[in-house]
Amino acid sequence: MTNLLLFVVLPYAALAIFLVGSIYRYKNKGFTVSSISSQFLEGRKLFIGSQPFHWGLFFLFFGHLIAFLFPRAIIAWNGQPVRLLILEITAFAFGLSACLGLIMLVYRRLTTRRVQMVTSKMDVVVFLVLLTQIISGLLVAYHSRWGSSWFAAFLSPYLRSIFVFDPQIDAISSVNSLSLKVHVISAFLLIGLIPFTRFIHFLVYPVDYLWRSYQQVIWNWPRRHIRVSRAHSEGHKSKNN
Repeated sequence: MTNLLLFVVLPYAALAIFLVGSIYRYKNKGFTVSSISSQFLEGRKLFIGSQPFHWGLFFLFFGHLIAFLFPRAIIAWNGQPVRLLILEITAFAFGLSACLGLIMLVYRRLTTRRVQMVTSKMDVVVFLVLLTQIISGLLVAYHSRWGSSWFAAFLSPYLRSIFVFDPQIDAISSVNSLSLKVHVISAFLLIGLIPFTRFIHFLVYPVDYLWRSYQQVIWNWPRRHIRVSRAHSEGHKSKNN
């Protein structure tokens, strides 16, 4: 019954909350869909922590996604020991990067008074779930070697069975690794929390910024000075580039 709740009920509940909650928040509370940046309150620690965290999380996410979508390709790639080692070491390095970056971000929240003032209870919950997710993943990678292979051969079928509404939990229920089960459970918890947190901003990431033209910024010079100026340009030329 416990396995049924954790590996069947929880995934479907998390996915349903994610879909319904995200649509509701976007349609009814669209102005709250933001990362709520605190960069203007403190920037140095934010940069030091956010860079390794975001890059590590970016590559880990797409690495898991590729193993989920193309499990046979991953197993074929890992057929050569050298390529297997390269993949495992790279994935572990990105995991450490994400973990260290997250620890720095938590430290920033705990030590910067200005940032503490804008930290919500949900932020604390997200940090705890993220730490659990990343640390459990590192433990799995360290104690259960060659995780990319068994993820493709073991977890991918389970996840596929969830998405095709035919959950098969026999294999994952028989696993003795607590860190692996915690890793899977925390992942679904994180998905269910997205509509209630600032994480929802990645769903509306302004991708069109990549190809749109640059914005033209016009300085707001004093109108009285501009009117009496006899220069060829309106007002004093700005020293800013």
